[in-house]
Amino acid sequence: MARARTTLRDVAQKCGVHLSTVSRVLNRKEGYAISEEVADKIRKAAAELGYKTNPFAYSLRVNRSFTVGVLVPDLSNPVFPPIIRGIEHRLAHSGYTAFLGDTDNKVEEEHRIIERMKGRQTDGLILATAHRSDDLIKTCIAEGYHVVLINRSVEDTAVASVVNDDAAGIEMAVRHLLELGHRQIAHVAGPQEISTGYQRYLAFLDVMRKQGLEPDEELVAFCHAYSEDEGKSALTRIFESGKRFTAVVAANDLLALGCYDAIEQQGLTCPDDISVTGYNDMPFANKFKPPLTTIHIPLYQMGERAAEAVLTMIQGPLSQPQKITVHPELVLRGSTGPRG
Repeated sequence: MARARTTLRDVAQKCGVHLSTVSRVLNRKEGYAISEEVADKIRKAAAELGYKTNPFAYSLRVNRSFTVGVLVPDLSNPVFPPIIRGIEHRLAHSGYTAFLGDTDNKVEEEHRIIERMKGRQTDGLILATAHRSDDLIKTCIAEGYHVVLINRSVEDTAVASVVNDDAAGIEMAVRHLLELGHRQIAHVAGPQEISTGYQRYLAFLDVMRKQGLEPDEELVAFCHAYSEDEGKSALTRIFESGKRFTAVVAANDLLALGCYDAIEQQGLTCPDDISVTGYNDMPFANKFKPPLTTIHIPLYQMGERAAEAVLTMIQGPLSQPQKITVHPELVLRGSTGPRG
């Protein structure tokens, strides 16, 4: 004779607690004051009795898919894996899974993936793909989707976001170079249609002017993407201008790596001839040759906080979208030195 399927009631009886308490723990319902001791007791009893949840049935019952769409522009960029790990870890803690999409920096691919996520009835969206003005985000919000932006922001839409303080980070980098005696400082700027590229560019101009140094337009080069090739091309253009400079503030670590290539191509060395700073402190930045002085942002923690934000929205709409700003830190390594 087949063994009867273990039920929530069986677990409740074994633990001596109310059925609703067992349901809240095993179905990972948030917002209830249940001690960790009781929760552990329930989970242990469920395992001993062989209780198995039926996530599909529960999903139908509460009208949720327990999935969150996560969209990144380029999964090969080392910045994004730590963010994704943070998101997945926090979602899993609440019984959710991430539905990951990579747009390869293509707008049409972004539209296609988001439509697919909508078709899967995802409960929320975490987007690392936003542009400063982004009609797709406006559409998602208008359709009632819970949207959280990560690492980027938009200018014309009220939307929850988890970002770092770009202005503070760039100010740290520039001040560090000034303290080393540098005055002719170049800037390899990120894409201007993206908030990180634009805000870091504005911050560079602002901090230079605050120090009484008018930025030279010929010492600023803009990139179309955050890539090593773009960084190399941008700094090469600055070299070709003939303008003298002794340091470079790159808008991210991949651009900084491209700056290394351009410096080497000119027969120069970093930091003896030209100092370089990056931004993000992506994995392996400490393995560059020389190790990269950069601005550290807590990528994993940003992922966790974005997941927390979308879960909060799923539990109940907020009166105002949250904007969470994390604080960067300057990490000193071997790519910066005194002005030669």
